[in-house]
Amino acid sequence: MSKLAAALIGVALASAALAAEVAGVKLDDKLQIAPNTPELVLNGAGIRTRFLVKVYVGALYLPEKKTAAADVLALGGAKRMSLSMLRELTAQQLTDALNEGFAANNPPADQERYKGELAELLAVMSALGQAKSGEVVALDFVPGSGTRVLVNGAPKGKPIPDEGFYRAILKIWLGDKPVDADLKRGLLGQG
Repeated sequence: MSKLAAALIGVALASAALAAEVAGVKLDDKLQIAPNTPELVLNGAGIRTRFLVKVYVGALYLPEKKTAAADVLALGGAKRMSLSMLRELTAQQLTDALNEGFAANNPPADQERYKGELAELLAVMSALGQAKSGEVVALDFVPGSGTRVLVNGAPKGKPIPDEGFYRAILKIWLGDKPVDADLKRGLLGQG
């Protein structure tokens, strides 16, 4: 193998490794969220900032890569939105942020339709007490089960059925008024 070819392979491998690390958080390129679900691929990732403070690294995992929010939201099947905490958040901060993002990105009819499901999700988040720096909070959709919350891989609460509810949750990051426009671009592999 020529030195040039070896150098190009080295650059390609380094680029692949860099694509799976954001703000010091190592992200899996692929993962499986439940038995009998397809392997998911890292669609994209980015940093959620608020008032110039880095809050978490968000990572979106899908069955196949998509670069448009509408395509992600239309995609059925297993999915994961992962939040790797870069700072500590109280349960109140978590629930307030979810509630605000949900209201900003879902029409009133969907807000009413999913009021019960959102209350269940917020209750699970409240029960966490806090999300500590270094913890990973994952919101999964598992077909046949529903939306589930995991903290460092451990399930919290019970699954919330209805894939439409999971899509409504994803709009917090991918909707017309996302919590962070740069993070939205990153999740869609555009940044």
